[in-house]
Amino acid sequence: MTASSSALRWGILGPGGIARAFASDLRTAGLDLAAVGSRSAESAGAFAADFDVARAHGSYEALVSDPDVDIVYIATPHPFHAEQAILALEHGKHVLVEKPFTLTGAEAEAVRDVAVERGLLAMEAMWTRYLPHMVRIREVVSSGALGEIRALMADHTQLISSDPAHRLNALELGGGALLDLGVYPISFAWDILGEPLAITASARLGDTGADTEVATVMSHVSGALSTSLSASRAAGPNTAHIIGTEARIDIDHVWYNATSFRVVTADGTVLEEYASDIQGRGMQFQALAAERYLAEGLTDSPVLPIDETVAIMSTLDEIRQLVGVRYPGEE
Repeated sequence: MTASSSALRWGILGPGGIARAFASDLRTAGLDLAAVGSRSAESAGAFAADFDVARAHGSYEALVSDPDVDIVYIATPHPFHAEQAILALEHGKHVLVEKPFTLTGAEAEAVRDVAVERGLLAMEAMWTRYLPHMVRIREVVSSGALGEIRALMADHTQLISSDPAHRLNALELGGGALLDLGVYPISFAWDILGEPLAITASARLGDTGADTEVATVMSHVSGALSTSLSASRAAGPNTAHIIGTEARIDIDHVWYNATSFRVVTADGTVLEEYASDIQGRGMQFQALAAERYLAEGLTDSPVLPIDETVAIMSTLDEIRQLVGVRYPGEE
């Protein structure tokens, strides 16, 4: 399916900053952005005006009830994802849900079960997996060029805010570096190395009890180790590395965005250099993938199956338990 033959009509639920980036990339790709929904008619109207969206709804219920919407991109904070994804699914809409997919593994299971029951696509918007450089990295790994993969390292570290009221520091809003930032390297480790068999983690907690820095070490099915560092109070290199016995992949700053990488042998010979050349930020590739899957009759993503999304959320649950972070209402 090409952009010009788009068969899906997109609706956006929650017109915040990430929704604006997504809408811009949808427009770049020529996809059909048909409607936006907000709790505020004013916010929905402003967003619609900015992105030339035909219909602006002043409630989420109105958006998911819109007969001219096929798939809903859910762009609200993650404590609300499960409820809103299920609302959309129950109205017959496919969903692309911003990461982290939900607040907990149990919530992710609930969304998955409704999607399966309804025969609809529920897909995590882990847009990094769909970027061209990541597609190529998986090809290099699959080719065996790295030899036996022994280790993976990745960080997602940003200087954001120490304000206790900021979303990343508010436990009632699912705050913490792990779920907002750490989901990227944890998902990357899952992607390349598969399920972790054992997890250790350490964290530094802020005054609100939310994690401001989290480090993990995971051992995987093959025996390979992965390490990650996530932080919301300090900006690091934001690079990633896959290390094998024959060669390694060095992914440049910012590794989870469209970027460059090199395949380097043990003696320093560069086997391949890759530089991303895309339009926009790159969030359109996940949307194009969703459209392609549905056109092919699929209701799950081969790149990130819903069962893997559920398992990743359970991995994040386990890390939070190890470092002592609980959200209000959790037992």
